[in-house]
Amino acid sequence: MPVAGLREMAWIFLRIGNLTFGGGDPIMAAFQRELVERRRWLSADQYALAFALARVTPGTNVLAFCAAVGWFLRGWLGAFIAVPAATVPSGLLVIALTAAYEELQGMRLAAGAIGGLLAAAVGMMVAAAWNLIRPRLVAGNRLRIAVLTLGALLLLLGFSVSPLVVLGLGAAAGALWTGPLAERQMREPS
Repeated sequence: MPVAGLREMAWIFLRIGNLTFGGGDPIMAAFQRELVERRRWLSADQYALAFALARVTPGTNVLAFCAAVGWFLRGWLGAFIAVPAATVPSGLLVIALTAAYEELQGMRLAAGAIGGLLAAAVGMMVAAAWNLIRPRLVAGNRLRIAVLTLGALLLLLGFSVSPLVVLGLGAAAGALWTGPLAERQMREPS
């Protein structure tokens, strides 16, 4: 895999981290397209590990994800560059937008714009989930994915089970019920 240059890496984290709307999932999906598919700086497995670790660590998912990806790309220096590049400018923007929101709070046009942003954010979250699932949708694996996904939704929405417990159960079920993709990966040399 090609090595990421520090300046180019910082620019990518600055651009994607601060210009992608919709929260952590769309940001992480944009990083997947840029770092895994376009530049091939990360393998799909490295991306999946960074995504999973970001989901189970306390705090903000994007911070943990950027730290993990930065570390994969350039070690500690990469992590120390990635996190502030992806977060500081947007943090400053949030402060400015919060002040503006206080001023625009009662305007009907502003409420409509916020509703439109919310709808777009939901669409980007669905696209991010699709980007994670799509590489795993191979023949013989679809039923497994559908059962595990529906089971997770049922536990989360129907029984209000903790997300950490659902992740643990999903990991155990996925390890016990391997599909053709996992079997093929175990047979292939690293």
